[in-house]
Amino acid sequence: MQVMVAMSGGVDSSVAAALMLEAGHDVVGVTMKLWGGPSDKGCCSISDVQDARRAADGLGIDHHVFNFGDDFERDVIAPYVAEHAAGRTPNPCIECNRSIKFARLMERADALGFDSVVTGHHVRLVRLSDGTRRLARAVDAAKDQSYVLHMLTTADLERVEFPIGELTKDQVRARAAELGMRTATKPDSQDVCFIASTTSRHEFLADRMDFHSGVVVDMHGDEVGRVPAVETVTIGQRKGLGLPGGAPPRYVNDVDVVAQRVTIGSRRDLLTDGVELDRMVWVGDPVEGRLGAQTSAHGRVRPARVAGERVEWLGPEPRVAPGQTVVLYDGDLVVGGGIAVG
Repeated sequence: MQVMVAMSGGVDSSVAAALMLEAGHDVVGVTMKLWGGPSDKGCCSISDVQDARRAADGLGIDHHVFNFGDDFERDVIAPYVAEHAAGRTPNPCIECNRSIKFARLMERADALGFDSVVTGHHVRLVRLSDGTRRLARAVDAAKDQSYVLHMLTTADLERVEFPIGELTKDQVRARAAELGMRTATKPDSQDVCFIASTTSRHEFLADRMDFHSGVVVDMHGDEVGRVPAVETVTIGQRKGLGLPGGAPPRYVNDVDVVAQRVTIGSRRDLLTDGVELDRMVWVGDPVEGRLGAQTSAHGRVRPARVAGERVEWLGPEPRVAPGQTVVLYDGDLVVGGGIAVG
């Protein structure tokens, strides 16, 4: 089988390429150049391209760089800025996986005649009794990345491979060390890759949009503070609200960009009975009934009942910030997901 391995320059994708090679496949490594601005983390830095090329050279496989910078700007950066401008809390990593790392890469793989696309994500593929493939949580629960890949359909899952999903992170690093890979001890990428460690999210957005100061009010509507940029405030936030010290913890309950107002309250005020979802994606047929719902990449699973695009919590849960993704699970299997609406 001819496989295209997306090599980010990290240890996971390097070992994924090695495992596919050992399995007897014809392997070619590719790295996506996505971001032309300053970056020193994640898969957007220049050094990561170099690390990927070295790993490919060490394995004796060809390596190519695909420039998807325009696609990344259009499909990831622009929506990220627009969502903040609307007072929502986007997840750019999910949009990058949805639009670039799978959709665009699969298009390129098809055009070049590859049978499969391989990545170093910590997820598993399982075959159900009806013959369909499904995405499942990784063996290493602490590194599981099924949340950020929930949008992959059954058709997509027939065209991808995730060879490290059955390994723990320690086993991946040990295998890389056995192979003499420089990436064996490379730290995992953290946070948003296109925002450099020396640049804050506020600074990144300030170069691309106008900020508006906002008033902070309590649940009675009384002013208690101010924020310099209401567009960067998110549901559940506690700090940076201009509140006096010594008071009980208070959390953001609502963000109204149009009115330039942030409403805060107690932890109890933040609780709700459910969330409406938009842009729903089901892996197979839509599922209703009791499922598990995960609302952040490494958050806990909340028990819920699902009916259409409505997720009802089995007990009061903190509100999900509009723009965040809610992924639905049946046990370890991903069944679908959507975006929380305000």
